[in-house]
Amino acid sequence: DSAFPFVSSNVRWAENGETPTEIGIEPFTVVEVNGVQVGILGLTTTRTRTTTNPANITELEFLGYEAAVRDVLPQVQAAGAELIVVIGHICEFEMRDLAARIPDLPVKLIGGGHCNELIATDFEEAVLLVGGSHLATYAYAEFLFDTASDTVVDVDFGTGFTQSGSEPDGAVAAVVEKWQAETDRELNVIIGYSDSGFRQRGQAQQDLITESWLWAYPTADVAITNMGGFRADIPAGELTFGDIVGVFPFNNVIIEVQITGGQLLDIIRRSQEQVAIGGMTEINGRWQLDETGKEIDINDSYSVLVNDFMYAGGSGFGRLAEYDTAGYNTAIDWRQPVIDWIQAQESSEEDPLDAAVRELDE
Repeated sequence: DSAFPFVSSNVRWAENGETPTEIGIEPFTVVEVNGVQVGILGLTTTRTRTTTNPANITELEFLGYEAAVRDVLPQVQAAGAELIVVIGHICEFEMRDLAARIPDLPVKLIGGGHCNELIATDFEEAVLLVGGSHLATYAYAEFLFDTASDTVVDVDFGTGFTQSGSEPDGAVAAVVEKWQAETDRELNVIIGYSDSGFRQRGQAQQDLITESWLWAYPTADVAITNMGGFRADIPAGELTFGDIVGVFPFNNVIIEVQITGGQLLDIIRRSQEQVAIGGMTEINGRWQLDETGKEIDINDSYSVLVNDFMYAGGSGFGRLAEYDTAGYNTAIDWRQPVIDWIQAQESSEEDPLDAAVRELDE
């Protein structure tokens, strides 16, 4: 259990439109700061429908931001809030759009974070704040509030850089140290060596995951996976299990679908984000299988490996389940073939992995 509430005004049960308090979500909270009752409304990105595994949220819906704020704000005021802020997992363009739609409401601050921007500005009637990424920067706002008239009389806002030389909190450091030791035992297992490393979403990294899937599951023809799941570079030097987890941090599994060539090309053409593709290559505008050199036939059936996030409709890949309603869950963690393939190369500082990875694209 956390010592603070999880707040989201726009997450609702699809069945009845109510806030899912049963699973620990509240539409708002009110906290006292220097004698002022501050009402906090939360907002969850409406893109949750496709950025997380849709299978996990089938019972939930996500209201539009303006509708949610207008719906919940009277409850916040009735609970005694004097200063009202909205904190959302949303991007700057969404924050600006929301501010432009609610200038009539007493919302004095809108905070964001989904796009990791660094922002401190005023727009319409609110201050907009986003703190940047990786805890390297921060954004702040200081309000001068007149408790007699219940009004904001002044506000100062800006951004800054986190001080690297500051002393850590002792209690927090102890907790971090304990769990760091636990995870290091699992994650610091060396599995290979690379001279130069592999850039995030670069061709080598794309080949490493898709071709390792086909290596581990050789009856499949093609492997495709969305590159939104590639979250870091693979560093140079000794490669550990933790490095691979850092690149592919989500616990997805591989799904095998049987689809026609026409459906396969349609999925690639209509994908909302870039995909890594293994097992086939586009040459002069025509796709052909790497194994046989044969052009993809729109009427033939092909065995295609995807991840379960895609099969569930994530990032707009809903056609996969429409084309094959009985996709086969291989129960293979999508990282495992990558790890197994790297280990199978028996690389070292004298015989690094890089050349073998380059050959995957040949």
